[in-house]
Amino acid sequence: MASRYLDPPRPRVLAHRGLAVVAPENTLLAFEHALAAGAGYLETDVRLTRDGVVVIAHDDTIDRIAGRSASVADLSMAELAAIELGAGQTFSSLAEALAAFPEARFNIDVKAAEAVLPVVEVIRTAAAADRVLLTSFSDARRRRLAELIPGVVTSTGQAGVIGALLATWLGSAGLVRRALRGAVALQVPERFGPVRIVSRRFVERVHRAGAEVHVWTVNDPADMKRLIALGIDGLVSDRADLAVEVIAQ
Repeated sequence: MASRYLDPPRPRVLAHRGLAVVAPENTLLAFEHALAAGAGYLETDVRLTRDGVVVIAHDDTIDRIAGRSASVADLSMAELAAIELGAGQTFSSLAEALAAFPEARFNIDVKAAEAVLPVVEVIRTAAAADRVLLTSFSDARRRRLAELIPGVVTSTGQAGVIGALLATWLGSAGLVRRALRGAVALQVPERFGPVRIVSRRFVERVHRAGAEVHVWTVNDPADMKRLIALGIDGLVSDRADLAVEVIAQ
């Protein structure tokens, strides 16, 4: 299988949990608004419900977005689907999202180890492997996903980011490639505390190793322009609408 995930031109706009300024995050309506605004990619997160369904959810609990205390893993998909999140929206499964937007490219962060095999099954069933990028905080989890879906593209986890950053400081494209371990992208914040990650040198050396740099979460147009000037390949943003405008300019 040949992935078409990276076929569109750069810089890329990855709508962080959809366009969540006009609809509840990670809902079908938020994704619809992001695509309507011109975003090329939908960035989202998945977990596993009590009954084994891959559900779109960032947090391990529903406290923040639903106003009640409960763990996603302790609820069934039917129970989650009955929770009103606002604007007529509720939780949806990954299968529902892939079906609702059959041409959209998804950047999927697999938040839980137990979700790996169910995610693989959903993507295979939907024949969506060529239009998704899979990632995880855990590099081992990310590599396992890549093994189970040959040809799918991935971005590095935390260990890969740290290794690539150290390798760029040393100026070694070979060590950057080793840190990437087959990933096509590094998805990073511009800074982590006092440590600057994204610089022109960092971007150039990652490019030399054959990968892209996507920066999260960038919402200010001035920051978007500055990062694009550094040569970054993707903006992960809550304001996909603004990012699309900046790139058009």
